[in-house]
Amino acid sequence: MTLDIKKIWRNEYIQTVIVIGLVALFIFGFWYGLQIALNTPYPALAVISGSMCVPYNGACDGWSHPFSQTLHIGDLIIVQGVNPKELNANYPNSDIIVFKKPSNPDELIVHRIVAVNKINGTLYFRTKGDGNSHIKWPSAPSTLEYDPWDTNGVPGIREDYVVGKVIMRIPWLGHIVLFIRNSIGLPIIVVLIIILVLIEFIVPLLKENKNWMNNPRHRCIYK
Repeated sequence: MTLDIKKIWRNEYIQTVIVIGLVALFIFGFWYGLQIALNTPYPALAVISGSMCVPYNGACDGWSHPFSQTLHIGDLIIVQGVNPKELNANYPNSDIIVFKKPSNPDELIVHRIVAVNKINGTLYFRTKGDGNSHIKWPSAPSTLEYDPWDTNGVPGIREDYVVGKVIMRIPWLGHIVLFIRNSIGLPIIVVLIIILVLIEFIVPLLKENKNWMNNPRHRCIYK
């Protein structure tokens, strides 16, 4: 039995499958580990909107000023779950938060806190995109430029809609996520995986079968 296990383990195809399985397990384990460590179901997100980008020299693509203090399309942001009462609402150094859009809880929004109101013991955060409207961050906006969202008729984002706050941004890396989510990107990834599988498994197997058939000891002579 031990010899059979060793023989199976020496098979390079088995080794490749095991390695792929371990990599997949590591990726999923890392993701769920992040959720636990950062106390949020959304520990990492790609920025898909330019609403948080403050233009410099007319450009707001993230490539021309990747390390500025606001967010750009293609950034990968790290999100940490927090107690809403501990969020910093002191604009312009206030926290950038991720929250569920009141009109569509399945959609996540990333904007900065500009003010907070407490009604009947519940916090309601007024937010704004740094690059939205005429007044850009860090200049103080007027109340007319706050995000128009309300929660059950109360202006602002109710505290239980807050997913977490942004604690880190990684320039450009989010473009990989956006590419995969693209209608063209995912099929390309699938095709590349299929090609890698063919190269790793099928091609060597065909070569091995061809060599086996070409071996004179394995040929059958018919008369």
